Amino acid sequence: MYLETSSEETYEDGQIIFEEGSSGDWIYVVEDGAIELSKVVNDRKVVVEVVRQGEVFGEMAFLARIPRTATARALGKTVLGIMDRMYLDDQYSRLSESFQAVIKSLAVRLKKTTDSMVGVPVVRKEKRTMKCLSLSFKDKDALIRSYSHNVSSSGLFIKTAKPLPKGEEFIIQVELPNQVGSVRCRCQVAWIRAETNDPVARPVGMGVKFLDISKEDQSLLQAAMS
Repeated sequence: MYLETSSEETYEDGQIIFEEGSSGDWIYVVEDGAIELSKVVNDRKVVVEVVRQGEVFGEMAFLARIPRTATARALGKTVLGIMDRMYLDDQYSRLSESFQAVIKSLAVRLKKTTDSMVGVPVVRKEKRTMKCLSLSFKDKDALIRSYSHNVSSSGLFIKTAKPLPKGEEFIIQVELPNQVGSVRCRCQVAWIRAETNDPVARPVGMGVKFLDISKEDQSLLQAAMS
């Protein structure tokens, strides 16, 4: 397969070619070596793909005109060819506006599919409030008392230095304000944040979803959030 390139760049092991969220829409061809593509999900790196000799990467930002969707890092000494930008722009501009729209739509859909596969949280449509509610739950050793400042009608975030394993089910009791009572229901750990570089805005803890909350308790929780 022949791919027209305008220049070459050499990277040493571990060097970053571009970072997730950065601008730039150059398209690269791996001429020798390999490239790791990764995303940050819940403060952890998730490897999306390893691109090898003869393969192309960076095309999504060019086609969809969006920021970089992953971080590209060299695995070992790697030589990259940079595809001729003038040639690409010329070829792309020759397409009809309708076909350009189709290609952009496919690129955006691929991004959403990739995000879903690696577990990037989707944007919630329901209202989520930042009220602080006291709560308690049991782990294998003891009763844990904590609080949540991120609550919705379907789940909440628990600040805890020892989050339970993802997928684990447990009983939680949420204390309602003004001594109204409490809400007790079965939950499941949806995701965890074991490390953070911003303990105030993004504390260590776990996101949980309610599994069998009663309508009465859901109404009490919604009233507490309002």
